[in-house]
Amino acid sequence: MNPVVHRTMHDLRHNVLAGIVAAGPVFITWLVFSFVLGVLAKVGLPFVHLLAAAFPNSIFAATSVQYTLAVLLTVAIFYVVGRFSTRVVGRQLFELFETTLERLPVVNKIYTSVRQAVDTLTSKKNSGQRVVLIDFPLAGQKSIGFLTNVLADATTGAPIAAVLVPQAINPSSSYLQLLPIDAITETDLTMEQAMSMLLTGGAVCPGTVHYSAPAPARTASAALTTDRETLARSR
Repeated sequence: MNPVVHRTMHDLRHNVLAGIVAAGPVFITWLVFSFVLGVLAKVGLPFVHLLAAAFPNSIFAATSVQYTLAVLLTVAIFYVVGRFSTRVVGRQLFELFETTLERLPVVNKIYTSVRQAVDTLTSKKNSGQRVVLIDFPLAGQKSIGFLTNVLADATTGAPIAAVLVPQAINPSSSYLQLLPIDAITETDLTMEQAMSMLLTGGAVCPGTVHYSAPAPARTASAALTTDRETLARSR
C-alpha cells in the first residue's frame, strides 16, 4: 500500500476512535435525554394541538413551540400529581384510583406489573429488591440483575430467586430469570449505581464490585423465610 495512503488511513482511524471515546458519554447522554423528552412531549402534545387549533395563526402553530410546551405541560402535570399524592387527601384519592384500576379486567394486570416494576427500580438499598450478579447469558459471564422476589421449589422446597436482568442502554427491555438462591452473587451496589452502569454501558461505575463473592450460605428454609420477610416489609 502507498505509504501516504497508509498513513492517511491510520490517522483517520486513530482520530475517529479518539472522537468516539471523547464524545461517547455526551452522545449517550443525548440519546437518553432525547428519549425522555420525546416521551414527555408525546404525553402533552394532544393538549397542545387543541390549543393550536383554537389559535391557528398564533405562535402555538410552530412545531418547536408545540414540542416545548408539550414537555413543560407534562412536567407540570407530573409535579401537580406528585404534590397532590403526597397530601393525605390526595394519597387517599390516589389509592382509591389504584383500587379502581386493579378491579378492571386486563388493565389490572398491566397496571399491577408496571407498578411493581417501578417500585422495584426506585426502591432503596435496604429494601428487599437488591442488586445482584448472576451467570447470564453464559456460565462465567456475569450480568447485573435486581432480586425482585423469592419463591419456593414445589418439589424440594428450596428457595428460588426471581431476578430481573435489564439490558444495557435500554433497561426497559429486560429478562426474568428464575434460579437457585445460592446461584446469585450479592453486591453492595445501590439501585442508582446499577442504573448508571446500565444506561452508560459501564462507562459510569464504582471502582470495585463484589464479582466473585458467593451468596451467604443459608439453609433453604431460613433463606426463604428471611427474604420473604424482607420483601414483605419493603412493600
